[in-house]
Amino acid sequence: MVLVPASTCICARQPKSLFELPKHALTRICSLEYIKEVESVFEIIAEPNRRAILSLLVSSEQSVGEIERQLRMSQPTVSKHLRVLRDAGFVESTVDAQRRLYRLKPKPFQEMDAWLAQFRRFWSGYLDALERHLDRMDPLTPTKKEDKKKTRGPLRERKKGETK
Repeated sequence: MVLVPASTCICARQPKSLFELPKHALTRICSLEYIKEVESVFEIIAEPNRRAILSLLVSSEQSVGEIERQLRMSQPTVSKHLRVLRDAGFVESTVDAQRRLYRLKPKPFQEMDAWLAQFRRFWSGYLDALERHLDRMDPLTPTKKEDKKKTRGPLRERKKGETK
C-alpha cells in the first residue's frame, strides 16, 4: 500500500485506491517506480560477471557450458547470473536436446538506450571535438619524443666517434 501524507489527500482519510489520489500523487508514484526500475537495471549490469556474459551473448547464443569454458567460471555461478539476467528480461533461453541455449533480448537494451539518449548531448560534443582534433593532426608530423630521439641518435654517434 502506498502511504500518502494527509496534506496531499483530498480528505483526511486514507484513500482506498490509487484512483482516489490526486493526479500529482499518481505522477510521483509512477516516476518513483520508473526510477527504481532503471536503478535495478543498472545494478544488474553493474556486476562484472554479468557484463561478461552479456558480452559473450552479443555475438551468438551460448549454452551454460560454453559460457563456463569461455569465462572460466563454475557452472553454479554461471547459472546464478543467467537466472538474474533472465528474471530481469535481458536474456531468454530455449531448450535444445539436453542443453539450454541463452540469447539476448533486445527490448531492455533498447529501453536503456532510450533513457541514455537524453544524456548523450553532454558527451557527444566532447567526442566530436576529439574527432576533429585527431582529423587535424598530421600523421607525418613527429611528436616531441620522436624529435628528441632523432637528434640524440646522430649526436651520440659523433661524440663516440670523436672520442676514439
